[in-house]
Amino acid sequence: MVAKITTGKNIRGALHYNENKLEKGEADLLLANGFMDDSDTVSLHDKLVQFREFTDKNKRTKTNTIHISLNFSLKDGLDHEKLKKIAITYMEGIGFGDQPYLVYQHFDAAHPHIHILTTNIREDGKRIETHNLGKNQSELARKAIEERFRLIKAEDQKKEQAYILQPLSMGKVQYGQSKTKAAISNIVTEVMRTYMFTSLAEFNAALRQFNVTAYRGELESRMYQKKGLVYSISDGDGNRLGVPIKASSIHSKPTFQNLEKRFEQNKERRKQHKARAVKTIENILTKPEAKDLDGLKATLSKRGIHAVFRTNDQGRLYGVTFVDNVTRSVFNGSDLGKQLSANALHQRFNIRDEDGVDSNQKKGSQDETATEELAQGRSLAEEIIQGLFDEVPGEFLPENRPHRKKKKKTSQIIQINDHGNRGKRRGIT
Repeated sequence: MVAKITTGKNIRGALHYNENKLEKGEADLLLANGFMDDSDTVSLHDKLVQFREFTDKNKRTKTNTIHISLNFSLKDGLDHEKLKKIAITYMEGIGFGDQPYLVYQHFDAAHPHIHILTTNIREDGKRIETHNLGKNQSELARKAIEERFRLIKAEDQKKEQAYILQPLSMGKVQYGQSKTKAAISNIVTEVMRTYMFTSLAEFNAALRQFNVTAYRGELESRMYQKKGLVYSISDGDGNRLGVPIKASSIHSKPTFQNLEKRFEQNKERRKQHKARAVKTIENILTKPEAKDLDGLKATLSKRGIHAVFRTNDQGRLYGVTFVDNVTRSVFNGSDLGKQLSANALHQRFNIRDEDGVDSNQKKGSQDETATEELAQGRSLAEEIIQGLFDEVPGEFLPENRPHRKKKKKTSQIIQINDHGNRGKRRGIT
């Protein structure tokens, strides 16, 4: 854990800095210590009033604002609750446990980190000494927290690449220019270990940023039936190149069985990052730059979110996946709400198919994960079966399927039998 302490004279400015991040979906408020309301209900006005109740009691002290950032390694695997406990322990360790303070988790960097805002003016108006706070109290608190919570130590954290590199900085593998197996292994291991995905399609959405694709084989193949998995270098469109590498031959064992275990675990792990993704995407959708899918994708990329849009030959948008490279969470659009599903975005941008028909008039829902699997190489028979249940691209839409010939109707002839009972026999008309 790396701790950085900044002092200032304007608590309003520091508060607005964090609140603006919160408003844009670039931060979450984890904790409001010493406030009347909890972190979910306390307003901006109440936050400022609470701080001023302390700072106004000592107007002679000009430097009254303390802004702290605690930075962690990706390997620490921290959730909201653990971050809260660390923040509380740290503030008690540096002598600010009884002060009002706010804890924000920011998402504007590749590594996990929190910001803590407080004041060094006590309730009785006395000033808390901050000289050498970083060198003395903070260092002792940091080392104790690293031991207690088993965190990557600051000295080691500064050396590891995961701390200093953005996700895309792992470098895209280029076919014929790298040692294939080593390059694939490094990327697959990193993505499997640090990204939160809940299906093979979502895993692939993250992998393909680095020109790597996971493939199970054709539906009828023995490899598919046996839950086999291979990894290949791929181009920008996901087309596989060169000789594939068996999952079992990679040291981290990213086999399909091991991925399935992570699918369930990640459903819970990524929940804490859903709100950040929704806020960020919805905020960007209001920007003039996001006037179409290309603009939306480019603007999202600047905020650390990689968008994967899947369209069929007729131009129909049938699937969307968002890879948040800041929190390393992967979501299908529908997982984030109906307003961010493929169908909703298709309607929002008023996309027309090649035949000129407004696709807003087409009905149906889309199972995005299943459709992505179709795109990964399911057989024609599988696609036709899927088309009976889901809205799938092109020729499998209901209105484009061949019509069955209707059976000729039969008429009924009623006659009276020898016993006076009414009987029926069928005659073909």
